[in-house]
Amino acid sequence: MTENNAKKEQVHTVFQNISNKYDRLNNIISFEQHVLWRKHTMKEMAVTKGAKALDVCYGTADWTIALSKAVGTTGEVYGVDFSENMLAVGEEKTKDIDNITLIHGDAMDLPFDTNSFDYVTIGFGLRNVPDYLATLKELNRVLKPGGMVVCLETSQPTLPVFKQFYKMYFKFVMPIFGKIFAKSKDEYEWLQQSTFNFPDKEKLRRLFNQAGFSNMKVRSYTGGVAAMHLGYK
Repeated sequence: MTENNAKKEQVHTVFQNISNKYDRLNNIISFEQHVLWRKHTMKEMAVTKGAKALDVCYGTADWTIALSKAVGTTGEVYGVDFSENMLAVGEEKTKDIDNITLIHGDAMDLPFDTNSFDYVTIGFGLRNVPDYLATLKELNRVLKPGGMVVCLETSQPTLPVFKQFYKMYFKFVMPIFGKIFAKSKDEYEWLQQSTFNFPDKEKLRRLFNQAGFSNMKVRSYTGGVAAMHLGYK
């Protein structure tokens, strides 16, 4: 399955509503593990100074900022997100960082020329697009030949007991956290469902291959609740 049952309007509304609560809820829901996942992924990437990078569905710009530090003052980092409210949060967090440019745009129709970037990343955003494969093909288009694509995303645990615990946590606990801490129970119920519907790491690997990426490296985190997919054009 390459298509998601999400509609652009629905996803846009969800992220418009939770933009100012997103960072706090991510820390609570993941027990701050998402910070460690991103740090390890950055080590795997070994980004070179002076490179040009694109962070798609950048959210509140945490990965964008990490890329900015990695490419250094001679590099450039662009971020694209289609939620104006998320864009505003990202702009506030990056207002003093000269090598970051944030743009309002669509992951399935990126406003960049073909073969523009050395690195393209997408963190916890792929599960929210209407068509996974079409989005991956678009990431491939804007990446330079030999460039690196990296996706950090939720995944599907396979360990028997842990798998059941994970499903119970996301089905019942996460929406409660959303209601208590973010006053956004409906939005977090939807995000929980998008996580359950997302392909497991092997299915996602095959989608990356179909999109034209090769030499894929896949790494699971925290019992398989998240996974890194790293490949090349």
